[in-house]
Amino acid sequence: MLDLGLEGRTVLVTGATGAIGSAAARAFAEQGARVALAFRHRREAAEALAVELSGPDRGRAFAVPYALDDAASPRWVVAAVEEHWGGLDVLVAAARRGGARREPHARFEDVPEEHWRPLVADAFAPAIRTVQWAVAGMRKRGWGRIALVAPPHMPDGDPGGEFHEVARAGLRGLVRGLVGEVGGDGVLINAVCPGPIPPDRPPTSPDRPPIASESPTTPEDIARALVFLCSAANGAITGETLTLAGCR
Repeated sequence: MLDLGLEGRTVLVTGATGAIGSAAARAFAEQGARVALAFRHRREAAEALAVELSGPDRGRAFAVPYALDDAASPRWVVAAVEEHWGGLDVLVAAARRGGARREPHARFEDVPEEHWRPLVADAFAPAIRTVQWAVAGMRKRGWGRIALVAPPHMPDGDPGGEFHEVARAGLRGLVRGLVGEVGGDGVLINAVCPGPIPPDRPPTSPDRPPIASESPTTPEDIARALVFLCSAANGAITGETLTLAGCR
């Protein structure tokens, strides 16, 4: 069995109450890691997940508030993890705030700024801040893994898809730009981009099994990719953006 080397590692997952964040938190906990669950609004859900993942000693997970629109939040979230466990080994930045979906027939020039600003700004500004604070301790310790979860890929021509592309480009730029600076200190950084959600289709039945092209990417698929990229088993993959598009 492949040893992922995550037993006893400390992991911070932002957006931990979302579908991808919670799946990632569970996947890291299954590998023996200790997981800090950063949440924005859903305190009860985060605390319930912390209880679920804490283990017999009740010390393997805890919940911590994290505000996307507070520039100081990443600093004290990372500080809380380092104080609680003595260091931070892995950062999974899955927190983001989606913009409102625009009308299908609205023209690009008619989309108001309050529609796209949350999607564009909150997709990578908080990630930059959190990486800044997390990477400092990783470099001192000579080991670290960072994975950024990009907005999902939208089908070509999908209304609002251009704003998702801008947000993903920002995260890809952060990943590529940091490779040379932090790689020599043992820190690897990558991004994972969920694939497109398949269009509506008739339900399957015993007489019509699903075909490969209809298999969507699940949060658990994404979580497994995140776990590998952030593990000791990954010793060379860095600066990449992995798109998970499901089976084709």
